Amino acid sequence: MSGLDLLLVVCALPFVGCAMYLAALALLSRVPQPRPAGRRQVRFQVVIPAHNEQQEIAQTVASLLAVDYPRELFRVLVVADNCTDATAAKASAAGARVLVREDLVRRGKGYALADGFEQVLAERFADVIVVVDADTLVSKNLLSAFASRFEQGARVVQADYGVRNPLASWRTRLMTIALAAFHGVRSLGRERLQLSCGLRGNGMGFSAQTLAQYPPKAFSIVEDLDYGIQLGYAGVRAEYVHEARVLGHMAVSENASRSQRQRWERGRSALVREHAWPLLRDAWHRRSLCLLDLALDLIVPPLAQLLIAGVLGLSVALLASSLFDVNVVVATWMWLAVLAGIFVHVGRAWALSGTGAAGIWDLFRVPAYVFWKVTLRFRDKGETPKEWVRTSREVG
Repeated sequence: MSGLDLLLVVCALPFVGCAMYLAALALLSRVPQPRPAGRRQVRFQVVIPAHNEQQEIAQTVASLLAVDYPRELFRVLVVADNCTDATAAKASAAGARVLVREDLVRRGKGYALADGFEQVLAERFADVIVVVDADTLVSKNLLSAFASRFEQGARVVQADYGVRNPLASWRTRLMTIALAAFHGVRSLGRERLQLSCGLRGNGMGFSAQTLAQYPPKAFSIVEDLDYGIQLGYAGVRAEYVHEARVLGHMAVSENASRSQRQRWERGRSALVREHAWPLLRDAWHRRSLCLLDLALDLIVPPLAQLLIAGVLGLSVALLASSLFDVNVVVATWMWLAVLAGIFVHVGRAWALSGTGAAGIWDLFRVPAYVFWKVTLRFRDKGETPKEWVRTSREVG
C-alpha cells in the first residue's frame, strides 16, 4: 500500500463506519408480524400542542376521535400556546378540551407540553399520555397498538411517522423517502436489536409513571430528540410501533422547506455538541449498546453530507491514482463501500416509502436537493430558535 493510499484510507474510515452502520440497520429492518390486540383497558390522554393551527386542528381532533378504541378510555387535550387565531375555538368545537397558554416568556412546544403534562398527571385519569402534532392524521389503530405495547411492559413508544401529503411535490416525495429512512428503516433495525428508536416529536406515547419519574427538561426546537436522549441516560428505551402511523404535513415550497430544514439542522447541531461525547463516555462506562446507538444517531451525518463525502472521496482517490501514477486501490474500494452503504439504506427506504416509480424518478433529483441543502449552511447565519416557528403548509 502506498503512502497516498494509506492517507486516503485513514480519511475514509469514519465515513465507511457511518455507511456500514446505516447499511446494517437497513438489513435488519424486516417488518415484523403485528402484535396481538390488547385487552383495551389502558386509559389514554392525547395531548396536542398547537400554535396558530386553526386550519388543521379540527381535522386532527376528528382523526383522533375516530380511532378504533373505547371512547370512554381516552381524552383529547389541545394546548393552545400563545395563539393569535381561532385555534382554541376550533379545537373546542371539534370535541377537544382546550388549555389556553398565554406566556410570552415560556414559549414553544416544549413549554406547551410541560404544562399539558402537568395538568394531565394532576387529573390522574390517564395511564398513558400520547403526543400528536396539530397538523396530523392518525391511523385508526393508534391507541389499540399502543395499548398492546404498554400492557406488555413498554414505558415509552413511538409510532411510525410519515408524510400526509406525499404527492404534493417532488420535495414531499423525497421527504417521504427520507422519513422512511430516518423513522422507518432505522427504527425497525433498532427495534429488532432491542435498542431505543428515539423520539420523533409526533406520535409519541409515555406511561404516566415515566413522565412523573422523568419529567421532560427539553425546551429547544428539537425537544423530542433531546427528551429521548434524557430517557436514554435513565435507561428507558423508546419502543417502535411500526403498525401505528401518524401523518404530518411537510412543506411544499422552497421557502418553507428552507426555513424548516434550517431550524432542524441548527437544533440537531446543538444536540451533537452537547450530547455526543457524554453519550459515548457513558456507553463505555455502563457497557450500554443503547447509549452507544443514541450517540451514533447523533454522530452519523445526514445522508446528503455522507453522499457528498463519498463522491468527493472517490473522486480524489481516482484522480490521485491517475495524476500520480500510484495505485490507490484500497482507498478506492473503501469510498465505493461508502456509496454502496448509502445505496442499500436509501433503497430500503424507498421500498418502505410506497412512492413507487415516481419515487425512483425523484431520486434522480437528489444531486439538486443535496446542493440545496449544502447552500443552506452558507445562507443560515441565524441562531438556534428558542421557540417553535409555524411552518407554512401550502396545499400543493
